[in-house]
Amino acid sequence: MSNIFNMFGPSPIKPIEQHMHKSYHCAKQLYPLFEAVLKQDWELANHVKEKIRTLEREADLMKRDLRLHLPTGLFLPVSRTDLLELLSAQDHIANKAQDIAGLLLGRKMVIPETLAPLLLPFLTRCLDAAKLACKAINELDELLETGFRGNEVSIVEEMIVTLDQIEHDCDEQLAAIRYCIFALEKILPAIEVFFLYRLVQWIGDLADDAQIVGGRLQILIAR
Repeated sequence: MSNIFNMFGPSPIKPIEQHMHKSYHCAKQLYPLFEAVLKQDWELANHVKEKIRTLEREADLMKRDLRLHLPTGLFLPVSRTDLLELLSAQDHIANKAQDIAGLLLGRKMVIPETLAPLLLPFLTRCLDAAKLACKAINELDELLETGFRGNEVSIVEEMIVTLDQIEHDCDEQLAAIRYCIFALEKILPAIEVFFLYRLVQWIGDLADDAQIVGGRLQILIAR
């Protein structure tokens, strides 16, 4: 299938894999960013934020280029619409990472001591979801080579099941963190509480977006 497709133009599969890698690499920078924020090292935090912004911009340019040059002919091995929706889902991960960085630095958020021990494990688990989504997308070229059949499909479907489990873990951790924030409502100013809720929700969105990427990949396989 891939050999036939290559006769009619460059495959979009590898650029989509590269875009997902860029999006995950962007999100991964959130960990050193949070470490800097927890230490209130704003100079380092701003340096990491700029790195996130650069990576997000690069991912955005890759997305734009893919949209402009994605083949429209009959020999596209998978649905063009499905590929565009997959690309959009991947892009949400990088966008959300930039949103989180902007919120942290824009407000110079100080994380309450009682919340800090829960936050990094939660972020780590959400990044686990993004990492696994990246790994699954990296199998796209192998899926294409096998015609979306055989053992390669089983491997990817197992990744998608694991991705769902990780997202469930993240939901449970998010609930625990929200309960911790609720306990702080009588102590902290209302505006700080509001942005803490927003921050943890956006972190949780990383896992949700990664799960959506897995879902879009599953649709490609099913069709």
